[in-house]
Amino acid sequence: MGFFERGSKRTSSAKIIALVGIMAATLECAKLALMFLPNIEVVTILLALYGYVFGIWGVAAAFVFVCIEPLIYGFGTWVVSYFLYWPLVALVFMIFARLKIKNRIVFTLAAAVLTIWFGVLTSLVDIGLFSGFFDNFWHRFGVYYLRGIPFYAAQLACNVVLFLLLFKFLTKKLEGVKKQFI
Repeated sequence: MGFFERGSKRTSSAKIIALVGIMAATLECAKLALMFLPNIEVVTILLALYGYVFGIWGVAAAFVFVCIEPLIYGFGTWVVSYFLYWPLVALVFMIFARLKIKNRIVFTLAAAVLTIWFGVLTSLVDIGLFSGFFDNFWHRFGVYYLRGIPFYAAQLACNVVLFLLLFKFLTKKLEGVKKQFI
């Protein structure tokens, strides 16, 4: 089931590589286009859509996106968080598609939980990698996490609105693209 099928023929490797490249490029371009707005982002909804519609190839696009990021912005603790988080978003929505879940509220709740997890994960990684795991770890984590709440709240609000309003609509549009392309 790893390949898309059209009739009895399997989709060519070239089409799959192009598809993954296009998805990774749209992720990067969308992120760059909105980078002047703090924590307002569309990468979450795009990866959710790619995972939901294109399955494992959406997960592959997440890995390509994460590999491109440090080439542009340099390396930091955030790279660890990105490798853990972004493929997870695509994977969760790929599983939703396989389970044939189509409920807008489920998608929105999943996006909200994943967005909250992003704040927790990045704080855990930053505190753990910057200052070690032993001395007052949870106290330092709490202070660090609380400091970021305004940014996490903006990101959460953005994702809740995007998923409520656009996820099902964009899923239908991408499924149409998939039928034409694959």
